[in-house]
Amino acid sequence: MSLRLLLPPRGSLLLLSPLRRRHTSRPLHFRTTAAGVPHRASSFFSIPIRAFTGVSGMAAGTHQRSVEVRESVELTEEEERIFARLLDVVRHFGLGTQLRVAGGWVRDKLLGKDSADIDIALDNMTGQNFCERVNEYSKFMGEEQKGIGVIQCNPDQSKHLETARMLIYDIWIDFVNLRSEKYAENSRIPTVEIGTAKEDALRRDLTINSLFFNINTKLVEDLTGRGLEDLKKGLIDTPLPAKSTFLDDPLRVLRAIRFAARFSFTLAVDLKEAASDEKVKSELGSKISRERIGHEVDLMMSDKHPVNAMRYIRDLGLFYVVFAFPEKLGPPVFDKHDWLCVSHLEAAWNLAHSIGRSVFSGGSDSKSQDEQQRLCLYSALFTPVRNMFYMDKKSKKVPVVSYIIRDSLKLKASDADTIVNIHVASEKFAELILLLESNENLETLKEKLDDEYLEIPTDLVKRVFAGIILREIKGFWRLALFISTLVYPEVGNASDSPGEQDELDKRKERYNSVERSITDLDLDGVWKMKPLLDGKAIMGIMQVKSGGPLIGKWQQRLVKWQLAHPEGTMEECMEWMKQSEQQSKRQKIECRS
Repeated sequence: MSLRLLLPPRGSLLLLSPLRRRHTSRPLHFRTTAAGVPHRASSFFSIPIRAFTGVSGMAAGTHQRSVEVRESVELTEEEERIFARLLDVVRHFGLGTQLRVAGGWVRDKLLGKDSADIDIALDNMTGQNFCERVNEYSKFMGEEQKGIGVIQCNPDQSKHLETARMLIYDIWIDFVNLRSEKYAENSRIPTVEIGTAKEDALRRDLTINSLFFNINTKLVEDLTGRGLEDLKKGLIDTPLPAKSTFLDDPLRVLRAIRFAARFSFTLAVDLKEAASDEKVKSELGSKISRERIGHEVDLMMSDKHPVNAMRYIRDLGLFYVVFAFPEKLGPPVFDKHDWLCVSHLEAAWNLAHSIGRSVFSGGSDSKSQDEQQRLCLYSALFTPVRNMFYMDKKSKKVPVVSYIIRDSLKLKASDADTIVNIHVASEKFAELILLLESNENLETLKEKLDDEYLEIPTDLVKRVFAGIILREIKGFWRLALFISTLVYPEVGNASDSPGEQDELDKRKERYNSVERSITDLDLDGVWKMKPLLDGKAIMGIMQVKSGGPLIGKWQQRLVKWQLAHPEGTMEECMEWMKQSEQQSKRQKIECRS
């Protein structure tokens, strides 16, 4: 009897990579044109807006590339072991089952990429029934039986048929029977029936994802007759007519864009026309949940070529469908915001590539570099709308960026908060950059920081001001500095720049210079600085019995004092505070008299 487990949705389980073995088969070389997308330079600042798509520097639509497609699938030792076990199960029970690996694994293998995402399609039984037979065979062999996870049909998550999952030699394998799908006019949820291998291939989203690897025959099966050809051409197309495919399931528009961007492939002409169709755009906005749209966008932004993906979304007229804005904006959105947003993303991508991955280094206590990069790119993309607000149901003024992240894409609330905070801090960094570069407004800033109880030495004004900003933004300060360097040309004189590359170099040097200044001031990690005195100790010195605004103000002064006296001790801090309290008493007496 098999074990039945309730497993979390796919993506939350740990996928263990198979053992790797060098591929030795001779690749075939084909020529294709990279994704052709019109390019428009930004006019709002002079950073070069190049169609940069990654470390290789290949630009979409500007240059031909070679797509290497292997003649056959080259299995790793672990994959050979897994497939041999599955065939043993078929032979032992006389099942007569044809086992086919479907979809992305086949595509990636033919492109020479490793993949641990093994989905097996069965022609004569359900996935759960086959998994139970695997366990029976394991028992027959005197081996431990594995738990079977059954993922129920969930159309809202694009799961239209029950899937069984189990560990085989430490690799998670999904099993599902072949199927055909028929869609109702007003729903993206299909009627699913058991189908043939060809029907299963034809109902797939893209031709390059419709290939099978038949484990029984060890052959690649291209049952649409176009999968291999399109892979060789570097072409993104649908097995059936694109418009009907997209109307059946409009989410496939975003999947097509994501794969085109990931592999720098070209979108087929018919597919682009279908994706730009007003009815398809309307269906994408009305039939697909915001969670599913946000998930696809997040995959694009976290992938290797997010600029290409956002360019496609813009050029296909999908920007305002994907990134839905709230009503009653201030100031109102206009039809060029899509170009501004994507141009900012392109500029950020170029500048980050020029500076290097250190931009996304926030210290050991912050998020990973990949996560920081993702948040930085979202911040850059939505920089042009950072000063837009709307009124929520409680008549509260809310940043539009927060709405897009939380409601339009249904991403984490913490993502929205972080991106908004990066935008706010980037404006403060603009003033700091000016201060660090030229000492301009130093006395004015000193007057803002000083008060009747605390006078900050002029040579420490920079440290105190920078420290206050960093304590607010914490481990994301490099991202805020980066966005500030990207957005604010007024912090330096860019008008005399002889060329785009020169301006890019200037902004890179500005970023590096300010970063060095902050680290030289020993402020990286200043947000971890603990107050020398807590609220209770301050209340004792001030001789008050309860807290309130007075204690809050002294806590703010205390932070400034510690920033101005990095080597200061608790005793010195208490002495300063006592003297200040006595001074306050004298002033009150003088006022009375």
